[in-house]
Amino acid sequence: MSRFERFAAIDWSGAKGRRHKGIAVALCEAGKAAPVLIEPERAWSRQEILDWLLITAREAPTLFGFDFSYAPPIVERGAYLPGEEGVPGDARSFWAYVDSLCDDEDMGAASFLEQHHRRHFYFGAADGVKADFLHHRVCEHAFNAMGGGKASTVYDAIGASQVAKASYAGMRLLHRLEGRVPVWPMISRPENGSLVVEIYTRVFIRMAGLSGRKVRSLELLNQALANLQSEPSMPRRQPSDHETDVIIAAAGLRSIAADERFWNPPALTPDLARTEGWTFGIV
Repeated sequence: MSRFERFAAIDWSGAKGRRHKGIAVALCEAGKAAPVLIEPERAWSRQEILDWLLITAREAPTLFGFDFSYAPPIVERGAYLPGEEGVPGDARSFWAYVDSLCDDEDMGAASFLEQHHRRHFYFGAADGVKADFLHHRVCEHAFNAMGGGKASTVYDAIGASQVAKASYAGMRLLHRLEGRVPVWPMISRPENGSLVVEIYTRVFIRMAGLSGRKVRSLELLNQALANLQSEPSMPRRQPSDHETDVIIAAAGLRSIAADERFWNPPALTPDLARTEGWTFGIV
């Protein structure tokens, strides 16, 4: 059995502004009860998510999963932002660096991409060949090798999902967790207390036997939950795909948290843990 008593999944947002419809939170207890959405009618701010996390982390040992990249790739090119001076080379220092440059509202980080390091990010054809910006971490190559499909990159700033802005905004949150809640694998897994890990919701949808596609019906959601040894969800309304993502991911976290394979991926070296990190659920 896992030592965690609760499992939470958060679909994140890097959008500008203070309130974000793209943020969704699901939580489940140890056992088999279906995950529940936390205040599903609320348009969360990123600061409110941080506040909620800190309270929840104190209440009971909780495994939290955020769906954004915790660091840029460094193995492929030897630096997060090649050619730039003063940029740290480890994830925790890089989080502090991002936070120090950004004064965007509600822990946003759009200015990091749009102003401070503009030349490293692809915003459209005027920036050149898109393929030149598509750099990935070791864990993303591992996911691709297992048939997961190519993951997004934190250098591509185009698209509705805006994974780039979400990730750099997320790094600001991770910096604020320093000394309060550990973040794996940048910090070794502690023997007790709460912990934050990186997740990719598509990993758990695939784990649930649905080939990684978006889940947009209650029937498919409960099929996924059953495959993750969870009781069915009985929401009062049809959940959005943001919500089904986190419901499935919370159940997925619970289903694998006691499996040592997922805490010890063969490719995860100490240096990689310090610099790129790893997506929990990829082996």
